[in-house]
Amino acid sequence: MKTIQRSEAIENLHARFLEMVDDDHCLCQIAAREGFFCGGFAQWSFPELKQRYAWMVKNRPRITREELEDLANRWQLARQFVLGASLSCDVQCSEMHHQTCSGWDTFSNEDLTRYYGEVLNEEVEVVADPEPADV
Repeated sequence: MKTIQRSEAIENLHARFLEMVDDDHCLCQIAAREGFFCGGFAQWSFPELKQRYAWMVKNRPRITREELEDLANRWQLARQFVLGASLSCDVQCSEMHHQTCSGWDTFSNEDLTRYYGEVLNEEVEVVADPEPADV
């Protein structure tokens, strides 16, 4: 089995995900709808999703899951635009406020190995990047 470094795995997954998203659908929404990768919004129960987006539901006590996912999708897309990021995973790695997950940092090397096989149809083992050499 081929071994690749974590950064390369993320780069390759990133490139594939860019082919799936568009101006109206963030990766979280697509992953939830298609049932792949982390599961996007679908990975959380409705109460958990409301907790992660508490500032959005604060004044919307009757919000439905569908409405919340739509708002969350639009918020993710807006944050991508503001931060100059191309995917919601990128946003969540750099987001200081309203972080809903840890983006790429959420995933272990084992997770990335599994996702790589599922998304890119190639079996690899993802290993840590080498430590930078002291200068």
